[in-house]
Amino acid sequence: MFSDIEIAQQAKLRPIQEIADKAGIPEEYVIPYGRDKAKISLDFVKTLEGRPNGKLILVTATTPTAAGEGKTTVTIGLTQGLVKSGKKAITCLREPSLGPCFGVKGGAAGGGYSQVLPMESINLHFTGDIHAVGTAHNLLSAMIDNHIQQGNILNIDPRRIVWRRVMDMNDRALRNIVVGLGGTAHGVPRETGFDITVASEVMAIFCLADSLENLKARLGRIVVAYTYDGKPVTARDIKAEGAMTALLRDAINPNLVQTIEGVPAFVHGGPFANIAHGTNTVTATRMALKLSDYVVTEAGFASDLGAEKFMDIVSRYAGFHPDAVVIVTTVRALKLHGGAAKDQLKSENIEALKKGIPNLEAHIQNMKQFGVPVVVALNRFVDDTDAELKLVRDAAHNLGARISLAEVWAKGGEGALDLADQVLDMIENEKNDYQPLYELKMPLRNKIHTIATKVYGADDVVYEDKASKMLRELEDLGYGNLPVCMAKTQMSLSDDASVKGRPKDFKVTVREVRLSAGAGFIVAICGAMMTMPGLPKVPAAEKIDVDSEGRIVGLF
Repeated sequence: MFSDIEIAQQAKLRPIQEIADKAGIPEEYVIPYGRDKAKISLDFVKTLEGRPNGKLILVTATTPTAAGEGKTTVTIGLTQGLVKSGKKAITCLREPSLGPCFGVKGGAAGGGYSQVLPMESINLHFTGDIHAVGTAHNLLSAMIDNHIQQGNILNIDPRRIVWRRVMDMNDRALRNIVVGLGGTAHGVPRETGFDITVASEVMAIFCLADSLENLKARLGRIVVAYTYDGKPVTARDIKAEGAMTALLRDAINPNLVQTIEGVPAFVHGGPFANIAHGTNTVTATRMALKLSDYVVTEAGFASDLGAEKFMDIVSRYAGFHPDAVVIVTTVRALKLHGGAAKDQLKSENIEALKKGIPNLEAHIQNMKQFGVPVVVALNRFVDDTDAELKLVRDAAHNLGARISLAEVWAKGGEGALDLADQVLDMIENEKNDYQPLYELKMPLRNKIHTIATKVYGADDVVYEDKASKMLRELEDLGYGNLPVCMAKTQMSLSDDASVKGRPKDFKVTVREVRLSAGAGFIVAICGAMMTMPGLPKVPAAEKIDVDSEGRIVGLF
């Protein structure tokens, strides 16, 4: 059996203009990055005005496990299945961060015969978008410290600078640092730290902005610090938004690539869903909706993270919402949630599966709360038994959800034909009463409580003193009507990564609250969640190499 990267390297890539032609994008708007990828000029969007939107399909999943669920693989496979069914479809995905690629996950461009290509390029530097985001972010950091060094006419309190630095790599040693050491010529000493680039507010803004003008306006609204008398200081006050926009001018053009079956794919933007809002750019999705009958996109991690944020944040700002939701799960993941050992997943274990089924039930109920039709994609592995598959099917049906067996890793689009049929029938015949989970006029605490209780299943929310104080300040400053972006572990419905299944009788602890005024949301950091991840004991980087012919190996 070939690995994902071996399958990708054996695939024959079509010239990128051929893919653009298939999507309906004229050559004059295609900006090639080599022979197999391109950026599409935002000027093209203006030519699409007046066209109706296609249907939007959102792919989410059950709570992630070490066994992997294959959400991106199913997203790509479903898109290929729709095309095989005679539909015009495009997939929209996020760009992988280098942190997870060299840390825990390895590659993040799908798998088997449901991948986006060129796989190595997409997983590594790609078109440089994430680097551009990091550079724009760190330019603002440098300008803040320079402003203080050059006289501090804005009266910034160095103890209340909330804008940290970023890099696109997992490096726990940089979470908390001191800058400005070495004497007066080297700046004002203060404590700060690093976040991973995909957790940057600049990344969130990049993904939510719908034009260069909107991008610049949002960047200008970023609150970077507070004065000695408690007033917010913005990037516009620092006069940084113009230069930041210049750094992002080319990056904001969506990236066009292809699936292994030659289906057009936009891969653009990369916010984490456990820290940020976890979906690709509005510009790419909006372009795809004008170009195709069906757009398949994914929201990071499970329904409690990326999908909730898509419904409550992205849909509000973008003006579109899903017409259908696909929840990806696997027998092996549900067995892990039921207490099975990782090295025993190939053996039938009905009891563990029964204990893990409530996790699937929670995610089905979560998505149904938003009023959107739901189908479960049961991503099949060769060791799944008929009895195990039947148990998962019955559980989905008991909750009024459709379910389809997906074999997209091995069969590509052919393995998603039934799933495609289910989605098409659902969009055509089931009612869609999409609505956000909460009203924006609700107090911030009420919004957090609603998400924690209705989506996570918590009994209540506990606030540390620092978080309580910040919530009061933000409402006093007029930011109380913003939506909330919860930063929480992806490994559990609770805020404790060790708790599997469907937790009961627990409280969510909000440790810290951050304002993302430019992105347009409040970030509530829960439990032990870190905005700069660390590497595991054996990072994926140890297995990645380049052979004597220059081919990358070990990247998933």
